[in-house]
Amino acid sequence: MTDPIADMLTRIRNANTAKHDTVDVPSSKMKLAIAKILLDEGYIKSYELVDNGSFKDIHITLKYGKDKNEKIISGLQRISKPGLRVYANKEELPKVLGGLGVAIISTNQGVITDKEARKLGIGGEVLAFIW
Repeated sequence: MTDPIADMLTRIRNANTAKHDTVDVPSSKMKLAIAKILLDEGYIKSYELVDNGSFKDIHITLKYGKDKNEKIISGLQRISKPGLRVYANKEELPKVLGGLGVAIISTNQGVITDKEARKLGIGGEVLAFIW
């Protein structure tokens, strides 16, 4: 697999479209940081690290509206890819849907949202958009 983060986002997008309650994703530090941001921003109910013997998974519980036809996550998009990295300095940080969505930025301070990066006055690699 050349892009594990894109794989994680695709698994979440597919599970959300198929109206599944949970989805399992192979674990890494970067994916745990992204899952934490999804939880903090209210896009998922919960996540936990599950040990499956020789490897670990992140067990993500998806969130829906009043019924399963109301999706909380209406879009997930990978921005920076292995073949074309996308960086933004503090002046060029993107706003997703005019501030309604969230951009996930990988900085030297860790993986944070675009709002936190603006507050800290730092830029970094633009990983993904969520709205």
